[in-house]
Amino acid sequence: MKKVGITDTILRDAHQSQAATRMRTSEMLEAAEIMNGIGYWSAECWGGATFDACLRFLNEDPWERLRILKEKMPDVRLQMLLRGQNLLGYKQYGDDVVEFFIKKAIENGITVIRMFDALNDTRNLRTCMTAALKYGGWPEAAISYTTSPVHNIDYFVNLCKELEEMGSKSICIKDMANILLPYDAYELVKKIKEKVSVPIHIHTHNTTGIGDMTLLKAIEAGADIVDTALSPFANGTSQPCTESLVATLAGTEYDTGLSLEELTRAARAVQPAADRLRSEGLIAPKVLGVDVNTLLYQIPGGMLSNLISQLRNANAENRLREVLEEVPRVRAEFGYPPLVTPTSQIVGTQAVMNVLVGERYKMVSKESKGLLRGEYGKLPGEVDEDVRRKCIGDDEIITCRPADLIAPELDNYREILKGQTEQEEDILSYAMFPQVAPKFFEYRRAKLYQVDPLKVNAENRIYPV
Repeated sequence: MKKVGITDTILRDAHQSQAATRMRTSEMLEAAEIMNGIGYWSAECWGGATFDACLRFLNEDPWERLRILKEKMPDVRLQMLLRGQNLLGYKQYGDDVVEFFIKKAIENGITVIRMFDALNDTRNLRTCMTAALKYGGWPEAAISYTTSPVHNIDYFVNLCKELEEMGSKSICIKDMANILLPYDAYELVKKIKEKVSVPIHIHTHNTTGIGDMTLLKAIEAGADIVDTALSPFANGTSQPCTESLVATLAGTEYDTGLSLEELTRAARAVQPAADRLRSEGLIAPKVLGVDVNTLLYQIPGGMLSNLISQLRNANAENRLREVLEEVPRVRAEFGYPPLVTPTSQIVGTQAVMNVLVGERYKMVSKESKGLLRGEYGKLPGEVDEDVRRKCIGDDEIITCRPADLIAPELDNYREILKGQTEQEEDILSYAMFPQVAPKFFEYRRAKLYQVDPLKVNAENRIYPV
């Protein structure tokens, strides 16, 4: 009997996908205690946008959240998501910062570190992989799934083989837009399993309504672990529902061995948080439904929301159709990058500019120029050289691993914060979000010394702004 492992995303991606990552640590604790005894393969609870949301919106220390969850779930592998050399921020970091971040994440309770690169440039995962192995973690490299003239089954099989050779202990097929169709999933997993010996982990969403079927066909093809979410934050732009899949597999050769009764208890503990977020308007009805636009345009739900927001700000919502048609053109001219953070935002924003300005590439964002220069890594396909020349002129193209051009940064961050940190991890919080973290540090200091945070004046600032 092949027991299928379950990774529950209720404490991270589920509420990130539906409720902008606004679930508080205090709302997780009862469920975490129940989840500890359920028998999950892992519990995804950190990384992604949780770090930013804790600091920016919830006035919480993300490192303290991790320590608390580890205390509540000592018997579960805690899992996080990071964007390769970008870690959790929006730029590439020096190797010394990447290694130190992974060291501290593992020390504070993380076991499984799922790492991906938006371009599937494996060079951007090398330092993460080495550090995770060095400090006793479980590196799980993820392939960013997409379709294009250059992305086919052979491409992904070869990519998985390379990641296994780099030291990945499991490999995740990361279907961020829920465009991996069920029978394509079956074929892809079959072919990968023929060439790769480490466990295969499937991550998808239910944005297009095919997530449950995709997981089922992947399992039938030999997938070892799948991502699901407890029912209060399941489906829609989130993951397929844990309880439903567990019930579906019960009594079959793929039985997960998980108790539906215990899962229901855990879901009941999370329900008040979902009710609160819905009442506060942070769960929009749109994220709970099915959006076939994703299948038509390969645009993830979060990217679509961002495009609509940009057009609304420009009083041009009526031009959404033009933008949706422009996105695939920009993507093709940029060498077919998968549409996942940050490339989804880069391609989407450029498409909006092309439509609103009236002349394609008359205005070009800094990020588009960086992508075309190679600052994010090697683009999967051939770039349209006429477009590149119009955007960046004769600028030199980076062909080495981009991080090779970044000098060590950690000592500089230490110097900036010398004598001012309450924990080593604060250095990393500042490195990730230098505009946001100082405001949280002031709030925390004021709370610690029972001072009204609104009355902390400039002289009492403990971090530079």
